[in-house]
Parts: sequence; C-alpha cells; structure tokens
Amino acid sequence: MSSTSSTPAHQIRIGDLTVSEAHRPFVAAEMSGNHNGDLGRALEIVDAIADAGAPAIKLQTYTADTITIDADGPAFRITDSHGLWGGRNLYSLYQEAHTPWEWHEQIFARARERGMIPFSSPFDATAVDLLEDLDAQVYKIASLEIGDIPLLRKVARTGKPVILSTGAADAADVDLAVSTIRAEGNDQIAVLGCTSSYPATAEASNLRTIPVLRDTWNVVAGLSDHTKGIGVSVAAVAFGASILEKHVTLRRADGGVDSDFSLEPEELKALVDESYAAWLALGEVHVGPTASEAESQRLRRSLFVVQDVRAGDEVTEANVRSIRPAGGLEPRYLDVVLGRRFARDAERGTPLSWDLV
Repeated sequence: MSSTSSTPAHQIRIGDLTVSEAHRPFVAAEMSGNHNGDLGRALEIVDAIADAGAPAIKLQTYTADTITIDADGPAFRITDSHGLWGGRNLYSLYQEAHTPWEWHEQIFARARERGMIPFSSPFDATAVDLLEDLDAQVYKIASLEIGDIPLLRKVARTGKPVILSTGAADAADVDLAVSTIRAEGNDQIAVLGCTSSYPATAEASNLRTIPVLRDTWNVVAGLSDHTKGIGVSVAAVAFGASILEKHVTLRRADGGVDSDFSLEPEELKALVDESYAAWLALGEVHVGPTASEAESQRLRRSLFVVQDVRAGDEVTEANVRSIRPAGGLEPRYLDVVLGRRFARDAERGTPLSWDLV
C-alpha cells in the first residue's frame, strides 16, 4: 500500500520491498547480543520478531578478534561511568555479545521461513564474505564503522543497498561515507539518524535532523533508535523516517548486554502497528471535510425552529436557535433573521430557510 503523498526522489529496494516515504516504514529488529549465547534463544527471537509483524531482522557479524584485539590498557576499556558497560574490557564484551558465525545460516534460514528479510552489520571484509555466501539482501554499516573506507567500498561493490548509521559522526563523516559508496557505482543508500549512547535519551534524538539527512544527501532517511520504548521511533515517521531500527529481546528481565534498551515482542508489535498508523496519518495537505466525515457534516449546527410558530410571528431567540443537526440556515445568519416575521406556520423541529422568514 502506498501513501497519498508524492513519490520522493530517492528509494531503495530491499528484497521484494520498496523502502521510501511512499511506503510504510521498514522496521528492522536488531537481535544483537540478546541471544545471550544460546542458539535456541536466538531462534526464539527470530520467531517472536516474525510474530510481531516486523519485515526484517538484523544481526551483527563480528568476533572479538575481528572488531578489536585482546588488550587491557585504558584505551581498551569502556569508561567507568558508562551506564551499562562501565569498566568492561572491549574484547571480553565482544566475546559475550557476538553472534557466532556458524549460527548465521540457521538464523537466516529461520527468518526466511518466517517471511522476513535477514541482514547484518559486517565489521570487516571476512564478515562481508560470509554474508555474501548467505545471499544477504542489504548491508548495515554501524555508526562507529562509518569511517572505515575499505569496509564501505567492499560493501558498496556488492551492489546491495547500504544503510548507514550516523551516531557519533559529523556531517563530513556522512559526506565521505555517502560519496565513497556512490563512487563504487552504488546509489542504493539510506542514512539513519542515531544517538550512539546506550540507552539514548529522547531529548538527544534530534528528530528534526532526519529530513536534513534525506535532503542533503538525497538518500532514504531513517532512525536507529536506542531510546527506551517506541515513542521516539513513531514520532520519527512524521519527520520522514522510512527505516526504523530497534533492538529486540524476549524479556528484558532475562538480562544480556543490550537488554536494558531493547523492546519485548509485544512492544515491537506496537511499534510495527503504530509506525504504520503514523505513516497513514501523514496523508496529504488538505483543509476541508473528508469523505469519512459525511455523518459529522450532517450533524453540524444550523438554525432550527424550536417552538411551534404561526405566520406573522416574530423570529426570536426563543423560537429559533442554533442546534444540531445541519439542514437549516448556517448559524452565522441568526442576527440577520432575528426580528423578521415568519411567512407561514412551522412546527417545532423545522429547519429554518430563507423562504420561511
């Protein structure tokens, strides 16, 4: 189903879906490390996402060794004040959070069985090779990899759509990333507004940036949302977000590296439903009654005779009033008719007309 707004200049094609402002939001559910090291749980998450109606599930494809090195100096530790992972060593955190590569095939297969599009964020060239072997239909570049030009080039050369997150990046970073991808002959690009803090706050989301991303780089725009709940994502639709990415888990109470800011399945369903409603609500520029308001129009106020009157009686505020429904003269004419005389008898409940006074 397409909205009634005009077709935007840019769109991308992901599998069988067209992603643009003229189509319902593309909700990508991010599993991340919420499988908690259990393949069975990972497959449960796939099913829960499918049951919620999301069209896509996203993984992250890395190992601790492809994303960092096993070192323990201060630079390799997350700042102590971090709300979720303070003091953690990067290598140990990524060991815990990564999705084993041997799981990918089963997860992709389950997602496809359930009618979803599986894809992932690769963090190095070997991850791209794995995802190509699995026939990934789209690639996501994580915020902190936006400056990895060799990775961007390799992904761009697949010819698949590329979704860029912009957390912690400035305009120059975005410009370089987009131009790098386009230089490889790939113009299938989406750019997501993102606040790379975990969890992010609503006030740091800056949703007014979304149309700026769209118009500055002539791309599909969206939001990678790390806030709690769905309100920010639903609001983003009004600013032109065509892609919404949210982390998902089975139950936050189960714990896990990303559970604190992840949606539970019923919340994901609410996001799918409410973002669709928000998109439908955008409609078009229109001032005036709609077809669905025919009954309301019939019930608008108008002038009616509210007491039995006889020909020659004076029109007064006692025998003519503005009431519901429509059918009589518009209420703005009350001052015009007051003091005139009735031309004929009229019963209570008669709509007032010009030939009656």
